[in-house]
Amino acid sequence: MGFLDGFWRGRAAEFDSGSASSNAIELTKRHDRVSLTRQGAATGHLRVNLTWRMRTSDIGGSQRESLLRHPFKALKPPEVLGHSQSMVNVDLDLGCLYELADGTKGVVQPLGGFLGDVNAPPYVKLSGDDRFGSASGETIYVNLDHRDDIKRLLVFVYIYDQTPAFDRTHAIVTLYPSNGPRIEIGLDERHPQARSCAVVTIENVKGEVWVRREVKFVYGFQAELDRLFGWGLQWGRGYKTKAEPQH
Repeated sequence: MGFLDGFWRGRAAEFDSGSASSNAIELTKRHDRVSLTRQGAATGHLRVNLTWRMRTSDIGGSQRESLLRHPFKALKPPEVLGHSQSMVNVDLDLGCLYELADGTKGVVQPLGGFLGDVNAPPYVKLSGDDRFGSASGETIYVNLDHRDDIKRLLVFVYIYDQTPAFDRTHAIVTLYPSNGPRIEIGLDERHPQARSCAVVTIENVKGEVWVRREVKFVYGFQAELDRLFGWGLQWGRGYKTKAEPQH
């Protein structure tokens, strides 16, 4: 069975027990890609969803260390955490650079209202703009019935208000194919100064649709992601007829 076995290794107990959480492939540095074609999921609408929440691990970690040193503190009522810098709301946006088979390139993103179209080029559409990371999050739909018209897509996440805060959020991008398990990519690496992250590439390679984990954080915005992946778009403030820039 080879390559795909690695995605399920270590999850057999969860799968056998019928756990809902087992019906997922987690892309990691070691196992960073999966073929939608080989699992019969290269048709229909691929849903790409972004959700996030504020991290509490740092605060919880300091509390745990304190309890180890002073165990009687566990008997005291918990402290109320006020609204502070570390708990500020962060507005993450989901976007997608696209390159079609005919050479057309562009971007789908909330900024500038480039929402795309799922039934016409670029066959990618953004739905929703979630400012607070609720369960619904933001979603991009990719029409894989037009997979032969799509060369490559780069799904990315950026912080709308330009405040570096990836180290204070726990974000997950989840792909829901038309068939088979969902695919999860966690943005768990700590990059305090990063403002954008290239998350995943969806690429048509000789008729086979591959999903590849990227998780590359950058300090700039879309133009820097463009340079990193060689997209070649022109970026500039206020040019609504071109790809919308970093704000």
